[in-house]
Amino acid sequence: MMASFMSYFAPRKDPKQSARDAIVGLRAQLAMVEKKEEYLQKQIDEDMKKAKANVVSNKLVAGQALKRKNRSEKELERINGTRMQLEMQIHTLEEANLNAETMMAMKKGSDALKVIHGNMTVDQVNEVMDQVNDQRQVAEEISDVISQPYGEQMDDDELRAELEGLEQEELNERLMGDHVPAHHPPTANKQAAIEEDDEEAQLRQLQAELAM
Repeated sequence: MMASFMSYFAPRKDPKQSARDAIVGLRAQLAMVEKKEEYLQKQIDEDMKKAKANVVSNKLVAGQALKRKNRSEKELERINGTRMQLEMQIHTLEEANLNAETMMAMKKGSDALKVIHGNMTVDQVNEVMDQVNDQRQVAEEISDVISQPYGEQMDDDELRAELEGLEQEELNERLMGDHVPAHHPPTANKQAAIEEDDEEAQLRQLQAELAM
């Protein structure tokens, strides 16, 4: 009664630490069982060797060796069962411990999301996004106004009329340029006249030579 009363006020153990302690204890026990298996297997091999060595010369010694071998084999079977149970329990504890830690991590993540979101709702988010889009549109309109050149702007009709006028002037100049008479430089005309006088002089000289 007193022991149960005192245990009520005793500090509670951490479940994770208890699982770790249990796994450590099971692994220590498993190591001892494996050593026992190694010892028994060695005894079996030695007794079998002894039985073969004396089966002809000393059947009594050979029979005793076989009896020890059979007892060791039965004990080894029991030890093998114990080892399998220990390994299964260790595996189960490790898996349960991993699941518990995973759940705790997920619970902390869920609590953190609740704190981050707070009283936030989808409607509030939509309202904020609408405000952001409205302000973005206002900013774009302000940028358009600021970026316009200073002074009166020419509308499309005035610009089109001015372009048509320039185009007509350019066509008129080209047409007039096609009817302008060819103009020979003065130097070329003078050179042609000199060449013509030389030819007439040569003709007169030739006529005089024929008359003689």
